[in-house]
Amino acid sequence: MTTSPMRLRSFRSQLLGGDTVVGTFCNLGSAVAVEACAAAGVDWVLVDNEHGVGGEAELAAAVGAAAGYGVPTLARTESAERIRIGRALDLGVAGIMVPRIESASGAEQFVTYMRYPPAGSRGVATYNRQSGFGLRVAALGEADESVAGIVQIETIGALTDVDEIAAIDGVDALFVGPMDMSYALGVPRDFDHPDYQSALDAVVAACREHGKAAGILVPSAAAAQHMIDRGFTFVALGSDSTLLAGHLNTAIGGIARPAPVR
Repeated sequence: MTTSPMRLRSFRSQLLGGDTVVGTFCNLGSAVAVEACAAAGVDWVLVDNEHGVGGEAELAAAVGAAAGYGVPTLARTESAERIRIGRALDLGVAGIMVPRIESASGAEQFVTYMRYPPAGSRGVATYNRQSGFGLRVAALGEADESVAGIVQIETIGALTDVDEIAAIDGVDALFVGPMDMSYALGVPRDFDHPDYQSALDAVVAACREHGKAAGILVPSAAAAQHMIDRGFTFVALGSDSTLLAGHLNTAIGGIARPAPVR
């Protein structure tokens, strides 16, 4: 590794500064896949521990693999439990994305799990990557302000409270889960439906009002550009698995196979 993950903590300031940052989800559970994504030039990678393969061991390897290319790693935890969030932070991630938030109070609780006492309830330890394995104890004093807190807007409760959630100190970005949001609205996978489009407008408006980043997952570069033009600045371009399968499927489909000569 040529770059310490702890030198990549500017990701939060990029989000809050309005920079457009484009990355991808990594759910194959492979540090090599993460490294390949980092080498491709993304601004960030996210290890998906909610729907992806693997757990904290794979996350630990991914953080180091991406850092070698100067790319920060985010983690989507499988739940909003304090222990899950704390363990991911100890591994040196630049931000936490938490799924299935149902209310502003749930988002506030998430922020307390991100912060050390007295501001929060994160457990304190120094023998981990976040503290340089005991060599950077001063990092404890920097952690609360250097790690990005990202709340997914994918439930009716979160959408109802979207303005309150965006106003919370420590929530730096709201990230739309398109599939879950469409299902929650009763319009499964109908991303052109007026109700879904209104939900996107509400997220962007709340983020603009409170100086937070609006994020979303998209399937293509064209869709990414459309969402950026619409006001989203935190964009995930597919995932390692979907990009691999999609590009290979297109390539295979473009190969003509002549009938064998008999």
